Amino acid sequence: MPYYTMPDGERLFVREFGQGHPVLVLSGLGMQSWQWLPFLYAQRKTHKFIIPDWRGFGGSQHCNIPALEAISSHWRDIECLIEQLHLDHFSLIAYSMGATTAMHGMHYGQLTQKLQRYLHIDQTPKISIDVTWPYGLLGQQQPKLKQLLADLCELLALTPYARSLSDLDFSSRQQLLRLWFDFLQLQGQNRALNILFKLPLTSLKFQSLLLPMQRLDYLAWYIHSYLQHNEDYRDAIAALSCRSTFFIGEQSKLYPAQGQKMIAHTVQAAKQVIFAKSGHAPLISEPIKFAREIAYFLKK
Repeated sequence: MPYYTMPDGERLFVREFGQGHPVLVLSGLGMQSWQWLPFLYAQRKTHKFIIPDWRGFGGSQHCNIPALEAISSHWRDIECLIEQLHLDHFSLIAYSMGATTAMHGMHYGQLTQKLQRYLHIDQTPKISIDVTWPYGLLGQQQPKLKQLLADLCELLALTPYARSLSDLDFSSRQQLLRLWFDFLQLQGQNRALNILFKLPLTSLKFQSLLLPMQRLDYLAWYIHSYLQHNEDYRDAIAALSCRSTFFIGEQSKLYPAQGQKMIAHTVQAAKQVIFAKSGHAPLISEPIKFAREIAYFLKK
């Protein structure tokens, strides 16, 4: 699999397979490119898939952290990749943080003009909430979320030398995991998480599975980026003129479905696909429907 050199000299891993119409795929936070294979591999004879691993994950896990915050950095990487691959009139599948990156490109770059089709998967155009938009990250629970993220940032700032859980002392490690557990509880994942946290947490290998990434410096970078993110992409996504589809998790606690539906209605001739049994991760909750709807989107 090839690596592409980014503007700061770091090399980004990009998984490429298939032939035919180009499809750029932007993953959510915590994902790696191989996780798309069950949903896309069957379409490889008619589509060429291009799936970067974000900095800090998979084949890009050894990239240095850039000076920019995460979303601006991701868009700079994607813009550079589009230029190197000479992509034009391509399809884009964007999930969660990947969709935020796509909307950033619509707002600050020329992404809108290059898109032939766009698939937007469970994401809000405005992460922060205010009187005009109550449908941001975790909705009315956002003040609690921001406090938890601030506590995580403070804890990680006290241990700047730490790159992995094994670099933390036992007390700091337990505090970090407890804060992360509290964050996940805000998403309504109580039952499964209560079972997990009753298991022994003395194993570093087990503990590492509870976090979305292994590098703590990257975890701090992403958390800080979300705390400071105040962009509003509502106008940018409403300006889309290409064929657009929105996958929406009806039970999504992370990004309220009502807000996602409102945005989909502002996009010209956009189609909504509602995953009635899903929250923020329909690819896990309803994988068969997810694969079927992606195939329909690609064949349409």
